Amino acid sequence: MIIVEKLGILLQRTGHLFESEGVLNPGVIKVKDKIHLFYRAVTKDNYSTIGYCRLSSPMVIEYRSDKPVLFPQAEYEFQGLEDPRIVEIENVYYLSYTAFSGVNALGALAISEDLIHWKKLGIIVPQVTYEEFKHFAEFEGSIHEKYVRFNDYQKSHQKQDRKIFLWDKNLIFFPRKINGKFCFLHRIKPDIQIVVNVEHLDDLTIDFWQEYFFHFHEHVVLAPKFDHEVSYVGCGCPPIETPWGWLLIYHGVHDTITGYVYTACAALLDLTQPEKELSRLPYPLFIPDKPWEVTGEVNNVCFPTGTVVEGDSLYIYYGAADERIAVAKVSMSAVLIELLSYQINYYSHEQPQNGS
Repeated sequence: MIIVEKLGILLQRTGHLFESEGVLNPGVIKVKDKIHLFYRAVTKDNYSTIGYCRLSSPMVIEYRSDKPVLFPQAEYEFQGLEDPRIVEIENVYYLSYTAFSGVNALGALAISEDLIHWKKLGIIVPQVTYEEFKHFAEFEGSIHEKYVRFNDYQKSHQKQDRKIFLWDKNLIFFPRKINGKFCFLHRIKPDIQIVVNVEHLDDLTIDFWQEYFFHFHEHVVLAPKFDHEVSYVGCGCPPIETPWGWLLIYHGVHDTITGYVYTACAALLDLTQPEKELSRLPYPLFIPDKPWEVTGEVNNVCFPTGTVVEGDSLYIYYGAADERIAVAKVSMSAVLIELLSYQINYYSHEQPQNGS
């Protein structure tokens, strides 16, 4: 049985202009004995920058910057840097985020060696129109009608001055190379897709993406399966490596008469072939049921984006109602044991022990 302890609100908006409308969806990383949060800070008219705070323990704020640490500097991110995630790979920090131009929302990347000085590498997901995506993806058969429902609307906006691209959000890197290659998740609604075996990020050319879309069905790692995620799923926190697979905390969305409900979910991916799903919880890990999750800028939202592991305790940092940042705590071994009970294709008989 998984017991979820909701620890409450960690960060709320302040009187500083850059975060006067809300703070949410943080990228989280622990370095030595400090926890670093890079969070989405929202000012009026939905302009977003990246704020920063440092924690001395999972719920204790030690320092919080009074100004953004990353902000729009190019047209592709004119209206904001949204929903950062962060990992460390070979002594380099990779901070991925959604770059919003006011028209397009696409996965972008910044890197750093010290968490202070950042170099932006720009958009690394495909910049294609819906029609181009449809043309390539239907090469091996028709695409699911949900892709049409969620993305076809973009065709009607093509008369604007700026070209409308297929929205590709939730860019998340695995925290180490797999078989010596980069691996990352991204999301074109309604599924979560995966990119594996990228030796250099410069290899992500238009030719790479054209070939990727020719075999698009092969790259879907998670698609909606259960009632709580029936509308769509999206990448959440960077995958956590365990002996039994990559633990993925993601979000599932279902539609109700009062709007979408975002829940935190859990799945397990194969260690050496992360495109292979091993297991998935058939129910949400946790749902919006606290006042700070039910009511806000967007009601009924638990949007997990970062984790910290302390012994057997897994701390999940999430955006609550698109307005504040909250934290939940679960037993890592309990989550893994539960996931293994729903295994699809599990390759080891050894199981985690409570408290391990």
